[in-house]
Amino acid sequence: MIAETDIAGEKLLLHAFRAAFWEKQQTLLLADLHLGKARHFRRSGIPVPQGVADATWDRLLSLLFDFKPRRVLFLGDLFHSDYNREWEELGDLTRQFGDMSFELVRGNHDILSSAAYERAQLSIHPEPLLEEPFLFSHHPIEDVPEGLYNLAGHVHPAVSLRGGARQRLKLPCFFFGAQQGILPAFGQFTGTQRIRPRKGDQVFVIADQDVVRMV
Repeated sequence: MIAETDIAGEKLLLHAFRAAFWEKQQTLLLADLHLGKARHFRRSGIPVPQGVADATWDRLLSLLFDFKPRRVLFLGDLFHSDYNREWEELGDLTRQFGDMSFELVRGNHDILSSAAYERAQLSIHPEPLLEEPFLFSHHPIEDVPEGLYNLAGHVHPAVSLRGGARQRLKLPCFFFGAQQGILPAFGQFTGTQRIRPRKGDQVFVIADQDVVRMV
């Protein structure tokens, strides 16, 4: 369920629930939860099972109990645009885990007022957030300064795998290039974008309950 890798001299634990744990700083890293997206689509008349949202909350709670992080750092698109009931549920969660710090690097969908984030006990950071050796952002940074490593979200990375009988399967993944890593979207109702790894890149595919290194 967990794979381990060394990125910029720091150990990261990669969890099959689409999260990374920065061991040295006891920080849980998550990107693109898009809380409220399923509800947003249902209001528009698109039938989305309630179980989609429930599964996201269940996985988040499981990670908090398992890792017991000092900090939880969301790399953007925590919520899917407008306010709804799930925002109050997030506030309930941050209060339940009051010994943890919950922080957000704002993404393009994080458009609520500063007061709303404060009520939910979330600390807000503009992107990028520098914590050497990492430069945390929502959008991947085009020119990463030398000596730093960018960890981002936004892309929802996936790779396509082919079987012997022309089967094709697209699976979410963790991607780590020379100076930039992309976390998979934590939210299940988010879609994916296929990436093309280069020689030397690290790709960890999420298959059911396993994290498997491909290259």
